[in-house]
Amino acid sequence: MSDSEVPVSTPRIWQVGALCRAIADALESRFNPVAVQGEISGFSRASSGHCYFSLKDGQGQIRCAMFRRAASLLDFSPRDGALVELRGRLGVYEPRGDLQLIVESMRQAGQGALFEQFLRLKAKLEAEGLFDAARKRPLPLMPRGIGLVTSLGAAALHDVVTALRRRAPHIPVFLAPAAVQGSGAPAEIVRSLESLYRLVRPEQAGAPHIDLILLVRGGGSIEDLWAFNDERLARAMVRSPVPLVCGVGHETDFTIADFCADLRAPTPTAAAELAVQPREVWLGALDAMNSRLADAAMRHIDRQAQRLDQAGARLGRPSGLVARQQVRLAHQAQRLRYAAQADLRLRHTALQTLARLLPESTGRQGSRSRERLERARLRLDGVDPRLVLLRGYAWLMDGEGHALARVAQAHAGQTLTARLADGELGLRVTSIRPD
Repeated sequence: MSDSEVPVSTPRIWQVGALCRAIADALESRFNPVAVQGEISGFSRASSGHCYFSLKDGQGQIRCAMFRRAASLLDFSPRDGALVELRGRLGVYEPRGDLQLIVESMRQAGQGALFEQFLRLKAKLEAEGLFDAARKRPLPLMPRGIGLVTSLGAAALHDVVTALRRRAPHIPVFLAPAAVQGSGAPAEIVRSLESLYRLVRPEQAGAPHIDLILLVRGGGSIEDLWAFNDERLARAMVRSPVPLVCGVGHETDFTIADFCADLRAPTPTAAAELAVQPREVWLGALDAMNSRLADAAMRHIDRQAQRLDQAGARLGRPSGLVARQQVRLAHQAQRLRYAAQADLRLRHTALQTLARLLPESTGRQGSRSRERLERARLRLDGVDPRLVLLRGYAWLMDGEGHALARVAQAHAGQTLTARLADGELGLRVTSIRPD
């Protein structure tokens, strides 16, 4: 057989999807699981919570996907340019045929054993409940004094004091200095905190008093911030008798102290701003309360004035009392007149009867009878109601001659007759004012 007759092997013809799966299987069997280090590029977080980015170095790059479950476990915020170490599984995204790394965990590169130690302590203290949200206390609305723990040489000290003086210069600040970096820093911070704890309940009147503590430090590497990942410090923080705000590092830095504090601030300046409201807010609130108090006082005065007017209306004027007494007097005069007239008629009838029975010539007996009659006449004259009218009173009668003793017996427009001592007056009722 000549060379021209040597058979040529024909390559297998793949379906595209099958080839992608075959490549994925090969990657799975040879590389996974895989750990890789590089720089984040093009980081984005979808609304679903999934994260997408590329990991690159000077020689190449690879697409990465980190699903929501894994992303929720991150203890820092990934950003472009950050050097990280990823663990995951290589695969092929078949719809595009792209090689990608499915990220199962991510940590900042260069941390090594320190980061592992941080994770172990975090898990231990979290299991003991030191991070529980239930033990977090709200900050006091108006702190009477603020304790501050930081280094005398730290820029954070200047930032915090400046912010507090700007926002609330009336609140005293008690500084308990401590080293915030180095092997001896945790013990110094604990001692400073405990010195402030003794100011929470002063034994003497007028002694310093604090009801809020700020623990602050500027940013740095994990080694620089390692003093705030100390177990002794964590336990001392949760013993604080007052709320404690931790403002350590930058916004993306997290330490054990952040989880133990009642409130984590992203920066030292933010810790000061969270601790106190600006003075202008309280002055505005005082102005508003003053206006409300003045309005309430005026409303109270108006209500009391109205009550006084109502009481005065119920008491009435003295003339009303006189009018009521005049009506009573007129009523009594009318009753007296009727009684006197009735008695007079009875006596007159009796006298007429006697006159018929006894002749005028009966002598002494007749004289005595006349004398008794005269005395009776004089007594009748003494109770004559006309004598009451001579003292300035009037006797009111309606059109039918009935006496009126009460306002309710009259009505507007009615014609009345007023009997006086020397005659009668015709009257018309224009208004009625009961007492």
